[in-house]
Amino acid sequence: MKNQQDTPDTPVTEVDENRLIAERRSKLDALRAEGQAYPNDFRKDTTAGSLHRRFDGCEAEELAQVEEQFSLAGRMMAKRVMGKIAFVRLQDRSGSIQLMIQRDSLPEGLFQAFKHWDIGDIIGASGEIMRTQKGELSIRVSSLRLLTKSLRPLPEKYHGLTDTEMRYRQRYVDLIMNEDSQSVFRTRSRIITFIRSFMEAPERDFLEVETPMMHPIPGGATARPFVT
Repeated sequence: MKNQQDTPDTPVTEVDENRLIAERRSKLDALRAEGQAYPNDFRKDTTAGSLHRRFDGCEAEELAQVEEQFSLAGRMMAKRVMGKIAFVRLQDRSGSIQLMIQRDSLPEGLFQAFKHWDIGDIIGASGEIMRTQKGELSIRVSSLRLLTKSLRPLPEKYHGLTDTEMRYRQRYVDLIMNEDSQSVFRTRSRIITFIRSFMEAPERDFLEVETPMMHPIPGGATARPFVT
């Protein structure tokens, strides 16, 4: 059985999107009624990128000797449910990794609840590192939490986010869907950090200040247009 959002289909229409949002809001209301909406007590101790750097070169037999438990959190970007087992593509700020979720490894009722979670939800997971039969580095999940309910569906993954106006107006969606945009933001941050540290070095002793900026459109409660 495959999750609907894992199969290639036509892009979501506005009517479908409104229906999906309404369904997700209903799920959020149910979580609030149970007192489980937006928990803030989950603590991660690693990232997907760190796990890949550490274990990408290890075979399945080596990983079986690792006794550590790893906790990480991220956005659920893909989900496949097949009977008593499910696979999730978890994406965090460093990359993505697969979660292998088995019904019998979770507390009673949690797997059934998980099947109703949506693509885009932010989840937390803990478990052991392993390789699947296909050789993919994965986490065998022993603990699973829904941390944040996503209310809006993500763009259909097979077409991606290609609308330029949407990419710039909804930058948060662009950063979720496009690795190139994430890379640009990381590079920009490193450049600014380097320039700042270079200029603030003791031998240069520059001081960073913020200066007023002129805008073509006045803004603010007491702003008045003027000619320069």
